[in-house]
Amino acid sequence: MSATTAWSRPGARETRDQVLRVDSGRAYVADLATIKGSPLWETIFAGQRKDHRLLAVIEETIPQDFEYHYLVLEDARGIPRAIQPFFLRTQDLLAGTGPGMQGLLRRARAVWPRLLTMRTLMVGSPLGEGSLGAAPEDRDWCAAALRAALLPCARRYRASLVVLKEFPASFRSSLACFVRHGYTRIPSMPYTSLDLSFRDFEEYMRTALSHAYRKNLRRKFRDAAQAPPIALEVVSDLTPCAEEVYPLYLQVYERSALRFEKLTLDYLRRLGRAAPDKIRFFIWRQSGKAVAFSVCLLHAGALWDEYLGLDYRVALDLHLYFYTLRDIIEWCCAQGLGRYYSSALNYDPKLHLKFSLVPMDLYVRHTRAAFNPIVGRSLRLLDPTRHDPTVKKFHNADDL
Repeated sequence: MSATTAWSRPGARETRDQVLRVDSGRAYVADLATIKGSPLWETIFAGQRKDHRLLAVIEETIPQDFEYHYLVLEDARGIPRAIQPFFLRTQDLLAGTGPGMQGLLRRARAVWPRLLTMRTLMVGSPLGEGSLGAAPEDRDWCAAALRAALLPCARRYRASLVVLKEFPASFRSSLACFVRHGYTRIPSMPYTSLDLSFRDFEEYMRTALSHAYRKNLRRKFRDAAQAPPIALEVVSDLTPCAEEVYPLYLQVYERSALRFEKLTLDYLRRLGRAAPDKIRFFIWRQSGKAVAFSVCLLHAGALWDEYLGLDYRVALDLHLYFYTLRDIIEWCCAQGLGRYYSSALNYDPKLHLKFSLVPMDLYVRHTRAAFNPIVGRSLRLLDPTRHDPTVKKFHNADDL
C-alpha cells in the first residue's frame, strides 16, 4: 500500500464524511453508531480481550477529553477487513518523566502553559493496551493499510503526533512497517504477569518466594487477621453497590503518580451488564462495609486485574494490597486459570513476588517529516521506563 493518498467525497449511497483512497483499497472514518450496525464489528473483536461490547461501553461512559473514532479499512475489492479504534486528545509529552524533569516543567509552564503538549491521534483505546482491529490472519495487511492511512487521517484532525498506544510486544512483527516508515518504537510502562502453575497461594509462597519475603507476607496476613474478619464476594454485575465502591477507586486514582483515563460510575455500572461472561468484580467487606474492590477481566484462561479501589483509612493497617492479591490468586487457582495479569506501575512488590514483565510498546511519529527526526531522538530520552529503576531489576527487563 502506497503512502500516496488523497481525501475524496464518497458516493451518494454512503454515509461517510470522507474517504481516504490508497493503492490497494480505501479507508474511511466512522462513528460508533455507524459501525455498530456492521457484522464486521462483532466478528473482528470477538476473540480479543476487549471485544466490541467493552469498546462500546468505554466510548459511551468515559468521555473526559477523548474524541473517539473508528478507521474502517477496505481492500481493493471494496471488502471491509479491519476496524481500527482511535481517539484524539491533547497529550502531555513529559507525563511519564521523573520528578526532576516534572519540577522544571512546572516552572516553565507557569510562563508557557502549553509547553510540550500536542494534539495527538492515538491508535487503540484509552483503557489498557491496544490491538489491531483485524482477524489474526489479516494483521499484517491491517498494519500496512493502517500505516498508509494514519498520517493523512491525523492531518485531517489537525493532530501533530500519531501514537500507537500500548501495543503488546507480540505485535512487533506486524508493526515493523511503522518503524520502517519513520515511527519510533519506545517501551511503554509494562504490565506484569504471574504463571499460576501451583495449587494455591501457600504453595506459591513456599516454592517461588524468598524466605525473607515469605516471612514478611505471613506477618502481614497475621496482622490483618487480628482485625474483624474480611469477607470476599465475587460478582459479574456491580450495579447494586457501584456507588459504595466507586469512592474507593477514586482514592487510588488520586494517589497515582501517572494518570491517563479516569473511570466513571456509569462505566462500573454498565461493564458487567454488557459482558457478564468476561467481567468479575472482587469486593472485600469488613463488618459489612466495602474496604476494597478490584475490576478484573477473564480472557483466554487468564485473569487481568485492571483497577483497584482501597479504603486508605484501613488499607495500610490491614495490608489490603497483599490481602486482596492473595485472595485473587487463590480464586484463580480454584477456577483453574493459568495466568494472572496486573496493570502497570507499583512494580516493587511485583518484583519480590516474582512477577514477569509484559512488554508494551509505543509507536510515535510527527505528522511533519521535518520535525520527525527531532521527535524520534527526544522520545528515547523521554522513555518512561528509564525513570523507574525497579523495572530494570526484573528478570526479563531486556524484553522491553
